[in-house]
Amino acid sequence: MLLCVALLTLVLGTTVAMAEKKDLRFVIVPKCVHPWFDEVNKGAQKQADLLSEQLGVKVTIDYRAPATADVTEQNSVLQQAAATHPDGITLDPLDYDGNKAVISEIQALGIPVVLFDSPSPEGSGLTSVGNDFAEQARIAAAKLVELLGGKGKVAVMQGVPTAPNHKERYEAHLAYLAQFPDIEVVDGGIDNDSIETAQSQAAAIIAANPDLKGYLCCDAAGPIGIANAIKEAGKQDEIIAVGMDNLIEILEAVQDGSLKGSSSTLPQIQGAYAVLMMWQASLGMELPAMVDTGIGVYTPENVGQAIAEMKGE
Repeated sequence: MLLCVALLTLVLGTTVAMAEKKDLRFVIVPKCVHPWFDEVNKGAQKQADLLSEQLGVKVTIDYRAPATADVTEQNSVLQQAAATHPDGITLDPLDYDGNKAVISEIQALGIPVVLFDSPSPEGSGLTSVGNDFAEQARIAAAKLVELLGGKGKVAVMQGVPTAPNHKERYEAHLAYLAQFPDIEVVDGGIDNDSIETAQSQAAAIIAANPDLKGYLCCDAAGPIGIANAIKEAGKQDEIIAVGMDNLIEILEAVQDGSLKGSSSTLPQIQGAYAVLMMWQASLGMELPAMVDTGIGVYTPENVGQAIAEMKGE
């Protein structure tokens, strides 16, 4: 009799547990449509597939990219996503102060919010998945100064000026370069996360500064545009540019010499861990303030291997 009761309890417990299982859907809202965020999405999709296999439920990634890097548009995308009641939302904020009210609205609905590729603002209580963005910028700036021999005119291009990670990188670039009296810093333009804008602004800066020796940037659009502008001007041997991030176009620019290196976040890892944090939050788990996904450093010596890995070779 006792055995029958035990078996019945086990069966009922298993049935309840199975009934409690449900499919999960997590939303990713990047700054804008951009190849770098496509890599984040790839990592998120891989993590979702792994969770689906392990949990025995369907885990879906709902990727919603604003067409342009505009705070109002990003907030609209966030509100539309929240209206679908997902199990979590992760975003790369264009301007935390401008996003803050909408983030609070989402949290009030009981939807967990996680940041990726952005520092967590003090007092926000939000988990950040990313890396030390200031350190990433210092690595790039140090490489440039080394290659320049500590002297020359250097342009620094901004990304989206209000974006926390871009701002951290820009300020870290300037602070590092300020240590060298023989380095002259000039305005390198603002690309607003647009490759086309980066290229046109870099071309104008290069034309206006024929004695330009170096170029730095703060996002993944900058190095592609800058490399294209350097090649168009035929100045691969005159301007030393060090990039930011590891898109295939950036790595190929390091390979062909139009960039001399790149300091990179790891977008696929960011996407994967953002999904893990949203899943943990959906279970009511307390999250760490920061998940550090590390920094990749690419040079002509190791870029061939990095390109092969990106292409899955």
